[in-house]
Amino acid sequence: MTRATEVRRYEVVHRTTYRYDEPVEVGHTVARLRPRPLPLQDVEDAVVEVEPEPTFTREEVDAFGNLVDYVAIERPHDHLVVTGSSHVAVSHPEPPAGAWAGLWEDAVRLTDGDRSDDGLLARQCRLDSPRVSRHPDLAAFGTGAFRPGRPLGEAAAELTATIQETFEFVPGTTDVTTPVLEVLATRRGVCQDFAHLLVGALRSLGLGARYVSGYLETEPPPGQPHFVGADASHAWVGVYVPGAGWVDLDPTNGLVQPDRHITVAWGRDYTDVVPVRGVLYGPPADQALTISVDVVPVAATT
Repeated sequence: MTRATEVRRYEVVHRTTYRYDEPVEVGHTVARLRPRPLPLQDVEDAVVEVEPEPTFTREEVDAFGNLVDYVAIERPHDHLVVTGSSHVAVSHPEPPAGAWAGLWEDAVRLTDGDRSDDGLLARQCRLDSPRVSRHPDLAAFGTGAFRPGRPLGEAAAELTATIQETFEFVPGTTDVTTPVLEVLATRRGVCQDFAHLLVGALRSLGLGARYVSGYLETEPPPGQPHFVGADASHAWVGVYVPGAGWVDLDPTNGLVQPDRHITVAWGRDYTDVVPVRGVLYGPPADQALTISVDVVPVAATT
């Protein structure tokens, strides 16, 4: 893959706030909010701040290489605020010319024996996962683009565009538990649903497909200022190209190798990359959740 000439710099602030109607005694939280350092993604700085002051914190790397912050507050508290802040410079490659133009059936066959680090991940990411299971209906949906003897790149681009063109983006109609087959049937959802759908279709055809979580730069209408809090976490897909690595596909926007995306984490599906989750101990308490994500362009260089 070749490096893009333009580099985009962003400031990202992702704030998750929980408020409890009764103080909880102990809270343990896991956060995946720090972007991954990658060959074409330079993480200039990244911190996770917690309120109230935690009893202890620990930074680790999970099985997929994602950066994880463990936080414990072991005293009564009636709220929790977890804020991830980072400055990131991103550039993006073009799809790999040779392998991307090869037949998609060859990609399936070559993945079978691929023992590289990426190949082993791809083999794991073409199996069933907690929220995405292979299914004949998903394979049938994918074969509209993945016809026999077609180049992988052409087929992947068409299927990505098909989801963007024929499915309706409707916030609030689904949640993290909505089955992929229901999304296929109703033809509506949000970025998480469309990523799961594309992952499921690619896996059902035998291809390695991973779920990617991160942020997307959203542009206001011409002449309008950036709306703080208008951006949100985003989800897209990586498809494995044997011998060349992963190519990103954004089915929500119909994009191949998108150039305004910031990668935070990847895994088999959403369950592997949840931005903030945890457990509480103490008296039963109702909670109110607020999430705000701001992605602000800082500068562009060439």
